[in-house]
Amino acid sequence: MKVLVIGLGGVTNGGKTTLAEKLKKMLPNCDTISQDDFFKPESEVETDERGFKLYDVLDALYMDEMVTSIRNWMKNPPRSGVVTEPQKTYDNLENTEVYILIVEGFLLYNYEPLNELWSRRYFLTLPYEECKRRRSTRVYQPADTPGYFDGHVWPMYLKYKKEVEENTSNVVYLDGTKSHEELLTFVYSDIMQELKMVME
Repeated sequence: MKVLVIGLGGVTNGGKTTLAEKLKKMLPNCDTISQDDFFKPESEVETDERGFKLYDVLDALYMDEMVTSIRNWMKNPPRSGVVTEPQKTYDNLENTEVYILIVEGFLLYNYEPLNELWSRRYFLTLPYEECKRRRSTRVYQPADTPGYFDGHVWPMYLKYKKEVEENTSNVVYLDGTKSHEELLTFVYSDIMQELKMVME
């Protein structure tokens, strides 16, 4: 049995969830885990002196639980075998049990216990104006307060991105302004190459 754990990290509203869902339909025995499912309840998230809830930091998440969920999946991946969209498969994949987990989230590569699990790491980026525009069209619970994007969300993104650039190797940076199809084609091909190497 072969297991691949793929990270889809990066900027808020960069297209991580959409990409993960599309890949899930195209890859064999593929599951997804979203980091958003590990947020602490609002009452446990710190508030700064400006009244901003500090959601865009590691402390706002149950990171240990996330690592445990991924490790449990790796030990016993569910067998789906379902590929709902046709694609070329490699002959040597046909008879081998391959399981793929796509983990998507905004803070994937800044937590050391997670960094030993990745087979591939992708990081979606957006320029400031486009990210702010997309963020303004989304409804969050709790809702973004005035100034929240500039006061907390964007500065934390830049901080953690810099950490990744300085401390993490083998990260593939993706331009989130590209079309969904372009991003999907690239990442899918890259994962299939990784699968081929795993099989050889």
